Amino acid sequence: MAQPEQAEVVRVVRIQARPDIVFSFFTDPERMARWKGRSAVLDPRPGGIYQVDIHGNMVRGEYVAIEPYTRVVFTWGWEGEGPVQPGTSTVEVLLRPDGDGTVLTLRHGDLPDAAAAAEHAAGWDHFLPRLAATAEGRDPGPDPWAQPQQTPGDTRHG
Repeated sequence: MAQPEQAEVVRVVRIQARPDIVFSFFTDPERMARWKGRSAVLDPRPGGIYQVDIHGNMVRGEYVAIEPYTRVVFTWGWEGEGPVQPGTSTVEVLLRPDGDGTVLTLRHGDLPDAAAAAEHAAGWDHFLPRLAATAEGRDPGPDPWAQPQQTPGDTRHG
């Protein structure tokens, strides 16, 4: 029987902030939520939880490796239905100093197929510029992908 097709997304971006600053946006829940999602529960140690509420869609996994200011690896998947279940794909973030900035290389691997890779590529293409802006001390503005949050008494979103 043939092995299923596996795919990966690779992105490289230069951020005008030191590696220690950029690193913190992958390990600090408040900082994570500034560029990606509503909230996060992060325990940045091998085996620790990685959970991010991306506008009502929950991503869950666990940290695999933490090398301060140079490398973060975590598993990734969406709760609920879908081809990428929690823990079934892996994101590796490498941080390399570059003058007064950082070159970030992101590899999202173990995706089940090209369609899943294309979908996740679009997500990283959306969120990495938001990370860069936030890490550089700029306001990335409201996320156009965000859905209105439910207000008390509003039953349309619940």
